[in-house]
Amino acid sequence: MNRIKEVLEQKGIKQTWLAEKLGKSYNMVNAYSQNRQQPRLETLMEIANILDVDIKELIISNKENN
Repeated sequence: MNRIKEVLEQKGIKQTWLAEKLGKSYNMVNAYSQNRQQPRLETLMEIANILDVDIKELIISNKENN
């Protein structure tokens, strides 16, 4: 699962709300959440700030290595 999508779900935040805060379209945020498009680093930093998480939480997998 995409980390942006996962954090949104954990915090109970809708993609439409994030899109408003970012000043981007819902379609763009949805593309980030579905891994159809990767946000620029600046945008990823802004998403982390808005969601009040460390940027590493959005880019590092929480899966255990086998």
